[in-house]
Amino acid sequence: MSFEHGLKPSDILTNQELMNKFKCAMSGGMRFSHRTNVLVLISDHTKSLYDDRWINNVFHYTGMGQMGPQSLDYSQNKKLYQSNHTNVTVYLFEVFMQNQYVFKGEVYLSGNPYQEEQLDKKNELRLVWVFPLRLRNEHNEGEIPIEFLESKEKIQKNRAKKLT
Repeated sequence: MSFEHGLKPSDILTNQELMNKFKCAMSGGMRFSHRTNVLVLISDHTKSLYDDRWINNVFHYTGMGQMGPQSLDYSQNKKLYQSNHTNVTVYLFEVFMQNQYVFKGEVYLSGNPYQEEQLDKKNELRLVWVFPLRLRNEHNEGEIPIEFLESKEKIQKNRAKKLT
């Protein structure tokens, strides 16, 4: 089933609009909708827990689970891991300012997930799964407003100040 969302890259939604459009939950970074068979991924750069990042044209997205080691068999991690072989559509949003969800586009798993160490909710080192994702239509990538990037830089500087 194809889901017509009518969004262009760099379109901005509120959380409520995102929930209404994709029929998904109101919170979480990986929101699956049984009604639309869509997995909405949200990389919220205003929160400091996960180290999601673009490297060239690949988005390295940290899996689900805030404490302890993550599992590939757990919940939406499993959905994303199997998404290339199922009919689940995966969309990526990035958040640089609170309640401003920037639509990046449809993504797919472009390589094998890998493990790396990141801090958990209790500031303890643990193994997470990182999913390499690519945009389906890379030439369609929209521009990100400069104030969003400045906001992300400010968040990263504040995070760095807290490190020992």
